[in-house]
Amino acid sequence: MRVDPTFETFVEGRSTALLRTAYLLTGDRGHAEDLLQTALLRTARHWSRARDAPEAYVRRVLVNLSRDRIRWLFRRPREAPMPPDPDSVVNAVDAGYEQVTERRVVIRALARLPIRQRQVIVLRFFEDLSVEQTAEVLGCSTGTVKSYTSRALASLRELLAGQHQPTSLEAFHAS
Repeated sequence: MRVDPTFETFVEGRSTALLRTAYLLTGDRGHAEDLLQTALLRTARHWSRARDAPEAYVRRVLVNLSRDRIRWLFRRPREAPMPPDPDSVVNAVDAGYEQVTERRVVIRALARLPIRQRQVIVLRFFEDLSVEQTAEVLGCSTGTVKSYTSRALASLRELLAGQHQPTSLEAFHAS
């Protein structure tokens, strides 16, 4: 398949940020990579349509694919959970370790949110989209975005309050 050079330039410049978005939507690096690869393939096939706003197009495909993945996960038999990983209780002195621990705490808290609330949080705060842009990507009203944002932030505050890491909460007070 011949690929338009502008598509290749877009992928080179934005794939890292889009992978982050996919990771935040799925909570799993492997699934995020698969999700992004599929989204980019679909975008390449429809590049003539996506060329005007490629990042918005890919984001919408990522959100739709993450919805499909959630539906698929609910249809398959449940797997036994892995035991909690020991590195979550490490008392790290180094600031770098603290950042990694904070990220894990936030990622775990995000994973516990309902999918629509997680999508709104990822798009609004990690992708820095406006309420209107988020509503467009999700295909819902701005009121719905605001409602989901409010509920998600309340849930995240509650989930993160038990972690004794106030810096994790500060990221979710901005809006």
